[in-house]
Amino acid sequence: MKRRRFVRTAGVAGLGAMAAPGELLARGLDGDAGNRGLAPDSGWGGPIGLGERADLVLRGGVLVDGTGAPRRRLDVAVTGDRITAVGADLPVGSTELDVRDLAVAPGFIDIHSHADLSLLVNNRAESRIRQGVTLEVVGQDGGSIGPWSDGQFESTRDRYRDRGVEIDFRDPAGFVERISRERPAVGVATMVGNGALRGLVVGNEDRPATEAEVARMKELLADQIARGCVGLSSGLEYTPSGFADAAELAELATVLQGSGYPYASHMRNEDDRLLGAVEEALHVGRLAGVPVQISHLKAQGQRNYWKAGAVLQLVERARADGLDVHFDRYPYTAYATGLSNLFPSEFRAGGSGAFLRRLRAPDTAELLERACRDKVALLGDWNSVQISSTNEETSWARGRRLGVLARERGVEPYALTLQLLEANGGGVGMIGHGMGEENTATILAHPLGMCCSDGGAYAPYGPLSTGSPHPRGYGSFPRLLGHYVRDAGALTLESAVHKITHMPARKLRLPGRGTVTVGAYADLVAFDPATVADRATFDDPHQYPEGIPHVVVNGMLTLRDAEHTGRLGGRGAKGEAATR
Repeated sequence: MKRRRFVRTAGVAGLGAMAAPGELLARGLDGDAGNRGLAPDSGWGGPIGLGERADLVLRGGVLVDGTGAPRRRLDVAVTGDRITAVGADLPVGSTELDVRDLAVAPGFIDIHSHADLSLLVNNRAESRIRQGVTLEVVGQDGGSIGPWSDGQFESTRDRYRDRGVEIDFRDPAGFVERISRERPAVGVATMVGNGALRGLVVGNEDRPATEAEVARMKELLADQIARGCVGLSSGLEYTPSGFADAAELAELATVLQGSGYPYASHMRNEDDRLLGAVEEALHVGRLAGVPVQISHLKAQGQRNYWKAGAVLQLVERARADGLDVHFDRYPYTAYATGLSNLFPSEFRAGGSGAFLRRLRAPDTAELLERACRDKVALLGDWNSVQISSTNEETSWARGRRLGVLARERGVEPYALTLQLLEANGGGVGMIGHGMGEENTATILAHPLGMCCSDGGAYAPYGPLSTGSPHPRGYGSFPRLLGHYVRDAGALTLESAVHKITHMPARKLRLPGRGTVTVGAYADLVAFDPATVADRATFDDPHQYPEGIPHVVVNGMLTLRDAEHTGRLGGRGAKGEAATR
């Protein structure tokens, strides 16, 4: 389809079996209008005053404002860090961008990101800004940047000094304050991880927290929320996050009451025990009386594909019963984690050293091998496991499928797995190919779902170019807009933009974000709906996407004509509860 024709006509097409975005808002299914009584932003600012001149005008674009409303051809004016006018034929600005044939949208909000300390290593945030992300929500999967003990702080500081970064903070709120001083290319908001809290207060032991320890974790969490953090995350397949039971998690989450912030959970299981894991996440939200965000919802392993529909019904039922629940998902059929996650979490208690000893110990070795082989069989075979990161001594394994690699080296795949873990002190990254395409499209299109990357920040040069990461760090949002909107027709452009702008901003109570309205922060993306696409692949991940020529962050034109300008407008973003 010709580019101009696509821009004119794509918005008129319906969702087929899905309801149109406006209908979703009316029914309250997306959680913005229906649950909180919030209508979509509908007021358009008039032209700026006579004699005033905007810093930047995006001229002639097709505005997709983030609310799910139909697109309209309108100009957008920016002065300082704010949108100052939205309308037709606005006065000339100091800088003009001709965005005819492009869609103009709010900057994309990655509600589940792992681009945290890497933003200090390379503040240009190349893989993020080039896919239209203007705000990262980090502190996910129970693993926020602190709060740290003295020992944790010192080891992190020493490790990053070797990369030219001075760590001068000890907790998530301090990290966000550092972002505001550092001003990378993207903004950052953060959750607080229960795993970080547990690691500081309880340690890496597999035992219930005492009453005093829970009280201390609540005190630490309350301090972080007061300083601008936007929720509590858990990573229940990881240690020490997963050593917390539902009662402990719910008690900790009560700190969020009245803030509107969610409890976000990487659930305890995403395959054979998926339904029970979803029930636990919902149960924690109900017990605590707080919203829930289910992280990267999936049904892993072919024998579990049928559960995707059942899980969506569970979430819909909880929503109908009054629980403010949503979920997110990246637009790929493979996940990324640590190779050690092929083994049950209880055997990872006590840290990497204890885990590695158990791999060879007579009383646990056979049990661990059986569990690992069962997990690989669930995914398919050893070629469903792809190595993503290692140390330099075992760099020969990066990007390779374990089955092929084992055959080439004349080693049995499980023996190679142990070899890699032991050579890396347990720290090996992996990509697991284990989800279905049809389920992925269904989950992404569901009205309660948002799109995330669950990825880090990378670049094809410098220290962030090592390893063979999941391509989602480069391509998640272009893939949503290109593959799932344009090519597969799984959802409309308005719906997709809503899921990566207004919807996450409302869920996390981030004022002034997620819409193109007068007074909002000037986070803007201009992209070509006819050509936007991801280029990063699992075999060649370090590739920028295409079809996103312009990105503005807090009024800074950071990407212009698909070239990084070096103008950095990122800052820390605090939630509504800290800005009242």
